[in-house]
Amino acid sequence: MKWLQQLRTEVSQHKYAINAKLLGDSSELAWSNLGYWSETNQTYPEACRALADHLAHSVQLTASDHVLDLGCGQGASLLHWQQQYQIQHIEAVELQPKYIQKIQTAIPQLKAIHCHSFLNLKQISFQQAFDVVLCIDAAYHSSLNSFLNSVAPVLNSKGRLAFHYLILSPKFLNLNVAEKIQLALLLKAADVNLKNLSDNVAVQQQLVQAGFEQIQIEDFSEAVLGGFSQYIQQQTTAPQTEEQYTAFDVMKIQLTAKLCQKLWMQGVVRYVQVTAQKK
Repeated sequence: MKWLQQLRTEVSQHKYAINAKLLGDSSELAWSNLGYWSETNQTYPEACRALADHLAHSVQLTASDHVLDLGCGQGASLLHWQQQYQIQHIEAVELQPKYIQKIQTAIPQLKAIHCHSFLNLKQISFQQAFDVVLCIDAAYHSSLNSFLNSVAPVLNSKGRLAFHYLILSPKFLNLNVAEKIQLALLLKAADVNLKNLSDNVAVQQQLVQAGFEQIQIEDFSEAVLGGFSQYIQQQTTAPQTEEQYTAFDVMKIQLTAKLCQKLWMQGVVRYVQVTAQKK
């Protein structure tokens, strides 16, 4: 479990920053999610776009929608919404100031981008409510209730929400105390609190209590967790980049892949896409 201790230490220091060039995306506004992997999505940018497209399709994203992108990272998703879906009104929330500066320069027509936590959206003075809120590969770092309580007030009536989360499979009930402690440590290494996770039924109940309906939960574990870990395993050497990278940059990616493989093989924690509509 030495690799787990390394991951816990490094994640606490560097949080969610990742060197996307080492994953295969050297674009100015790079992707930074686990990706949705398939026979047609075999490069990192392709897999990341596929994960984003699944969210967009689940809420039937249209050009007229007012969209809020939570945890937009380096900005690839914002560019994707503009170019592929012709979204004119996009706002975003991101914690990392260096990414925000880059995005503001690269996408000057962006309506607004806020340096803030998406768990405290009430502290942001949005000019109007949103038709769609999207959160790619990030919401599971927080409790579901905190996330929903923050998001619900900024959505229009009948507004649509789509995000990724982690849920517990029935296998969790078969774990003994030691196995549950080990799982908790494993998840903590990725900044996920096991106490925040629950099963499919409980997640649906939380969404209903937060004022949502038409709830759909799809299991993406194989395509995301299994796919990302396999992709990293198949990389024999780090790609050549003009930008320098550290041994930690490489290690963090390798350890993340190992974590994904562990979760996928164990089958206790499932990676899901959640879609819902505000009542």
